[in-house]
Amino acid sequence: MAKEPMLKFVTVGRDMPSKRDAEDRKDDFLEIYGEYVEAKAEEQASRCSQCGVPYCQSHCPLHNNIPDWLRLTATGRLKEAYELSQATNTFPEICGRICPQDRLCEGNCVIEQSGHGTVTIGSVEKYITDTAWENGWVEMIAPTVEREESVGIIGSGPGGLAAADRLRRAGFKVTVYERSDRAGGLMMYGIPGFKLEKDIVLRRVKQLEDGGVEFVLNCNVGEDISFDAIRGKHDAVLIATGVYKSRDLKGPGSGSAGIVRALDYLTASNKVSFGDEVEDYLSGELNAAGKKVVVIGGGDTAMDCVRTAIRQGATSVKCLYRRDRANMPGSQRETQNAEEEGVEFVWLSAPKGFAGDPVSGVMVQKMRLGQPDVSGRQSPEVIEGADYVEDADLVIKALGFEPEDLPTLWGVEGLDVTRWGTVMADFKSHVTSLPGVYACGDIQRGASLVVWAIRDGREAADAMIEYIDQSVSVAAE
Repeated sequence: MAKEPMLKFVTVGRDMPSKRDAEDRKDDFLEIYGEYVEAKAEEQASRCSQCGVPYCQSHCPLHNNIPDWLRLTATGRLKEAYELSQATNTFPEICGRICPQDRLCEGNCVIEQSGHGTVTIGSVEKYITDTAWENGWVEMIAPTVEREESVGIIGSGPGGLAAADRLRRAGFKVTVYERSDRAGGLMMYGIPGFKLEKDIVLRRVKQLEDGGVEFVLNCNVGEDISFDAIRGKHDAVLIATGVYKSRDLKGPGSGSAGIVRALDYLTASNKVSFGDEVEDYLSGELNAAGKKVVVIGGGDTAMDCVRTAIRQGATSVKCLYRRDRANMPGSQRETQNAEEEGVEFVWLSAPKGFAGDPVSGVMVQKMRLGQPDVSGRQSPEVIEGADYVEDADLVIKALGFEPEDLPTLWGVEGLDVTRWGTVMADFKSHVTSLPGVYACGDIQRGASLVVWAIRDGREAADAMIEYIDQSVSVAAE
């Protein structure tokens, strides 16, 4: 006998399902979807060739033991797979969502290299950690020994949070100083919710809070508290502020209304998603609805902006980039996603100025690729006489980020910085020029990936533990 279909068509007004029926059908859907996702995860994991040279692992900044947790997933041993994943990555469910796997693990999968399509490592990583949370396998922070020493962490992005997790599990008192109103850094306000759901970040922040980590929000170092005061309160300090100073554009009309920074635009969008009232969004200044939007830049932040503008209801969204697609620094996967959603990419195009105030267009100069620069990338050259104006009601500058001048902002002497303005620190121990002060993430290496910040935070935490242990040992002699 044929099985009765689970869902039936109904006639509006005569056979409408009850609220209970709707809830039952939702549960049925979630159950079927869950079974589908589990089957897909096991199917993808089983494709791993278990090769002798796991390039996926060597090209992961955290050197995650990818082949082994794929093998465990393929055989249904999800708890063990999660435990192995968590051993090297503090936030695997976050990396599974936002890492540019096409440039890292998946792009170096031997199956991908042989032309058979990569194992979807990121999706499996996300799945096993989400499953771990659902089943209560994620261990809460419960130090076996409480220590008297304390650590101060400035910044609550991925590097700061990874370090806080490691230090608190070791028993140290940990205080995180964050200038925003929510913890999470760019994971909270710089990355759109369609790429990284905010409850995923909030869940990790709550885990840290429940484990005893203290968060001091709306705290601007140098204004609300001095850097020296933080050093005086703690046995060691970690600088994990990230880089938030936007690179700017020059040229006629660059100060016109309607030309905004990418971070301001993304922050407003994310705050609105929390239900916050954002004046600049309500006024339309940071809202793309009904506008012709032009985003300038070719990195992942530019992709976040164009895809956000599509979701806000822009009438058109164009992305200007001065090189071609092959030389674009952002994820090719993100570029493809944006194209599928309706974004138009205008390659080999650079702004030379802006028309109107408020802005009504971008003055574009066409480019061609010339000789390679010092990095090996071909340098763009202007094609004379090929200028034109691209209509725009909203222009978003997504040209990357630079470090703020921390020694000046914080009024601290002796904190050495590089010629790029990043904090000078050892890339293994993360120790700075100041005793007991460490740095990690973007403020040390420049604007980079979340996965690198997590690695830096874990390494810095280990170095800080060693430093404090040595200090305690010396004091006891």
